[in-house]
Amino acid sequence: MTSRRWVLPALLVSALTVSFAPQALAHGHGHGDKPRTVGYYTNWSGYDRNFLVKDLVTNGTAPRLTHLNYAFGFLDQGGKCVSSDPWADYQRPFGAEQSVSGKADDPAQPLLGNLNQLKQLKAKHPKLRVNISLGGWTGSKYFSDAALTPESRAAHVKSCIDLWLKGNLVGAAPGAAAGLFDGIDLDWEWPSSEGAPGNVIRTEDRENFTALLREYRKQLGRLTWQTGRSYDLTAFLPANPAFIDRGFEVSKVFGLLTFGTVQGYDYHGAWEPLTNQQSSIRTPAADPTSPKFSSQVTVDHYLRKGAPRNKVVLGVPFYSRGWTGVRNENNGLFQPATGPAPATYEAGYEDYRILKAQLGKFTVHRDPKAGHAWLFDGTTFWTWDDPTELKRKGRYVAERRLGGAMIWSLDGDTADGELIRGLTDGLSR
Repeated sequence: MTSRRWVLPALLVSALTVSFAPQALAHGHGHGDKPRTVGYYTNWSGYDRNFLVKDLVTNGTAPRLTHLNYAFGFLDQGGKCVSSDPWADYQRPFGAEQSVSGKADDPAQPLLGNLNQLKQLKAKHPKLRVNISLGGWTGSKYFSDAALTPESRAAHVKSCIDLWLKGNLVGAAPGAAAGLFDGIDLDWEWPSSEGAPGNVIRTEDRENFTALLREYRKQLGRLTWQTGRSYDLTAFLPANPAFIDRGFEVSKVFGLLTFGTVQGYDYHGAWEPLTNQQSSIRTPAADPTSPKFSSQVTVDHYLRKGAPRNKVVLGVPFYSRGWTGVRNENNGLFQPATGPAPATYEAGYEDYRILKAQLGKFTVHRDPKAGHAWLFDGTTFWTWDDPTELKRKGRYVAERRLGGAMIWSLDGDTADGELIRGLTDGLSR
């Protein structure tokens, strides 16, 4: 299973954690309150996809989100926080027609790029919390080094707070982005388990991840003293129970997090020889693979390990996984394939909005009991999370009283936001 797309025992630290964690944890909801809707907006969305922050307004997404995670900030070889793309993040000027505010950027203004657009988005939607997401599939190489010692943890956290929360961007005016971000989302993929090739991995990552969260809580607590604001601390967590057990002290981790977003996709993909579901709510009855992956398997595992139900936020995909050269039996499901399906940006991976435009070539198949759908044309197979399936997932989250739903990623939706509408309709049931 792959993804896109992740202890200071002193009395002072304990006191700070106790003092400040409840403030931060108050954001979101408990049982009976409105579930969170968390969406990832990537700093590469504005390139080939030409999906701008403004599009979150025009397609109706922004008012339906409670949290937006801006992805990704990276870690350098020393474990310090850096921008992965300064041009996209804070240097690119936007014209009036591209801007949330409808006004063209002045190239001499202190803040440009996506960060300035997010600032404008928050001005329009003041209840929206915007967090910086660190790492991701291609940005997690040095997390293990950053988390290794008390000194490395302290230096890492200090650098991230200085860069993203205090807004001291390299090459920009001091504090140019101050006050934009409401917290930090850690996407370390994965502690103690293999992620992207070349990632640093250690067996002690499991305990060090908890220690890193404690250091974040400590320094975020100090920042709260200075600013009077509370800050989110969230993390993207894996679906694979083996990765969960190997990399996370679940009960301790959730005690430190505002909430955790749980991988609800990439259960299967074209790195495997058989077609399969990538985001089914339950394991399909005829699934021939082992171990079994589904959202229910993942959620139940976190709950058994001590995660509070109202802090478990289930991920949902706005994209499809696909195979081609598929044997034409069983409507293409659980059949051998020759490789990944051709696609626009990455073989075997396609945005929903692009596949929807090709829907006439395919037949839609559904398994309502397991909670997944797929497309098949006799040779090419795509997993299919459309408004029907996203509403089903939203209802599952609501019925199980989970903490909400998370979207990877917002740029996959249509110009009228049909996926976010389906999801939030289900969440509101």
